[in-house]
Amino acid sequence: MIVKKWIEKSHQLLFSEKLKDQFEHVTIYAAIAGFFIHLLLIYLHQAELVFIHESTGNLFEDPIAAIYTPFSFILVFEVYLLIYHLPRSFTTSIALQYEIISLIVIRRIFKDISKLELTDFWSHYYDRLFVGDMLGFVLLFFLIYLFHRLRQNKPTYSNSQKVERFILFKRAISILLLPLLFGLALYSFGTWVFEIQQLNAGAIRELSDLNKVFYDEFFTVLILVDVLILLVSLLFTDHYSQLIRNSGFIISTVMIRLSFSAEGLINIILIVAGVLFGVLIHWVYNQIGRLALESQ
Repeated sequence: MIVKKWIEKSHQLLFSEKLKDQFEHVTIYAAIAGFFIHLLLIYLHQAELVFIHESTGNLFEDPIAAIYTPFSFILVFEVYLLIYHLPRSFTTSIALQYEIISLIVIRRIFKDISKLELTDFWSHYYDRLFVGDMLGFVLLFFLIYLFHRLRQNKPTYSNSQKVERFILFKRAISILLLPLLFGLALYSFGTWVFEIQQLNAGAIRELSDLNKVFYDEFFTVLILVDVLILLVSLLFTDHYSQLIRNSGFIISTVMIRLSFSAEGLINIILIVAGVLFGVLIHWVYNQIGRLALESQ
């Protein structure tokens, strides 16, 4: 009983509607400030007043690349929303995972725009990759729309004391997950900054891919959490379709995680395939749910 009260009190403190709104406002202000700071660094670099190593890519070569920074702040808020919705709805949490990976893709697109070679366009590797990312993002955006439509039409099951205990367990998971992920974000960013110092000192030759910083480990943590929730759900539900659906969502997340170890067009193909698999799983789940309701 004491543990239950502590979980409920802590969850209300960390995931209240008021705190979510405050965090959203802070994120917006930080995104705007980051955008202008990035722009300033670009112009200082172009004026040769600030030296930025070329291995940082084209982040400081073109003003359009400054859009990369505000999207990074928005991604942080999306991570918070994912944890926020985890106890409320597993499907909403999965939908937010898809939105996060779509934001990572669009952030990469803005970063790569300045690499385009408008003369002899199709002959350059980055040009073909850019087109692949653009087409993949459109498909990804459409699949996320379909997933939200399916989520709205999912079958509902009556709540019970078992379900309430399961929700309490997921609240405990979200309480532990919040400091873990934000600690991981700070560690990943600190490691990348340290790499910049090592690069300038000549200790290393190139930086880690900025698109993979934090989010590679982030999706690994999500897979482990999803598996844990799936295993514990066996104690609280006997609905076969829910177990299969949740297992399918884990496979979808694993495919997204694998995309971080892939390069070129294989990366966006794995992402789109992972989200497509999740959409198909949810569609089949809805059909089974309708059959179950009709048979009652």
